[in-house]
Amino acid sequence: MNQKLRVLYFKAGGSPEVQWGKFNMIQAERRLLANALLDFSNQRFILLSEACIPLFNFSTVYNYLIGSNMTFVEAYDEPGPVGRGRYNHRMKPLITLDQWRKGAQWFEMDRDLAIEIVSDVKYFSVFGKYCKGSCYSDEHYIPTFVSVNFWEKNSNRTLTWVDWSRGGPHPTRFIRTDVTIELLEMMRTATTCKYNGNTTNICYLFARKFYPNSLDRLLRFAPKVMMFNS
Repeated sequence: MNQKLRVLYFKAGGSPEVQWGKFNMIQAERRLLANALLDFSNQRFILLSEACIPLFNFSTVYNYLIGSNMTFVEAYDEPGPVGRGRYNHRMKPLITLDQWRKGAQWFEMDRDLAIEIVSDVKYFSVFGKYCKGSCYSDEHYIPTFVSVNFWEKNSNRTLTWVDWSRGGPHPTRFIRTDVTIELLEMMRTATTCKYNGNTTNICYLFARKFYPNSLDRLLRFAPKVMMFNS
């Protein structure tokens, strides 16, 4: 069977309505996965937004994902108010504070995990009842669910590069003049990580957030830096 990647395009808004930080973001992600699962040739699923760009050409991305024996859901324990501070004790006994995890919503997963997420009733219901307001379930539901139940196959990292160094609720947004060859090279290879048990400097396949006015410079640099003509 010819294995396929499925890009799940996510943008707040549309029908049904999706609002930033609300539980309906999780509902939308599950609908995207459920729809993509209808095609049995889809084996890997990537959640991206309109502000994401690829850092490598398609063949590199395809081989990296199809050849991986892990899923890529960021899941970590954050002790502070924006991590454990969002936990609701009424989630016990199904979810304890020690099990509570945080991570970027920009996941990549295989078909088996996608099926588990769309068929989940227990964890999804608990989040629907108790992860409200400043809880931001899109940062906690999938990381917690995967960490508790499927941690053996999870890499605990995201494949989407984001700059949080400036602080605040949103990451750095890159405009046209920010886009340089040096920036793109840093995003592509400045980090080391594990891939199928081996150390690699290809840790991120995508990056965000890029404004539309950065497109002309991205297209100019893509053939040389990201090998898009390969």
